[in-house]
Order: sequence, then C-alpha cells, then structure tokens
Amino acid sequence: MRRYFILSAAFLMLLLLSYCGSARRGAPIYAPLAIESEAVANGEAVYMTYCNKCHPGGAAGLGPAINNKPLPGFMIKLQVRKGFGVMPAFKEEHITDQQLDNLVAYLKELKAAK
Repeated sequence: MRRYFILSAAFLMLLLLSYCGSARRGAPIYAPLAIESEAVANGEAVYMTYCNKCHPGGAAGLGPAINNKPLPGFMIKLQVRKGFGVMPAFKEEHITDQQLDNLVAYLKELKAAK
C-alpha cells in the first residue's frame, strides 16, 4: 500500500512539473532586431502604434502572423490601405505614404530576422 502511495505521489509530481512550462519563460526566442536604418526605425514606431495590438511582434494575436507573409511590398500596402476581412483600412489620415513605406521596410526586416 505504501509503495502504491509513493508511486502515485511521484507520478503526480511529474505531471505537475510538466505543466510548469519550459525554462524559456519570458525569454525571447529570437535575437532582438538590429535596426540600422532610420526608415526601419520609423516603420517600427508606426508598427507599434497601429499594428502591434493585433499582430504582437509580427506573430499571431487577434490577427494572423505577418512576419512570415510571402507578400511583396505593394500587396502589403494595398492590404493596409484597403483592409481585408476584420482588418481595418488605414487611410492617409492615419498612416501617410512615407510612413507606409517605412512600415513595409520594418516588416521586411522583421521577416528577415525570424
């Protein structure tokens, strides 16, 4: 009976430990993005203002992941301007053409880093 109790307790402890997660908790999987261009830095600011809420860090959140999207720059611009599905359209009053170019440059850097 005692042996059954010890085995059950050991199994329960292993089960509980498996739910605690990995040692990577809170540590980023990828190296931080090295921003060397002013355009990319401005694009990051636009991204953090308008996009990061739904696409946190380029990964899936409320919206799909965009750091692995195989779209060329003009298609990304079209999607930002027109919006598709539940994604809102961002007109020039929100994001200027220059900011949109910077945003695409940032997304290309983000994609290349991951």
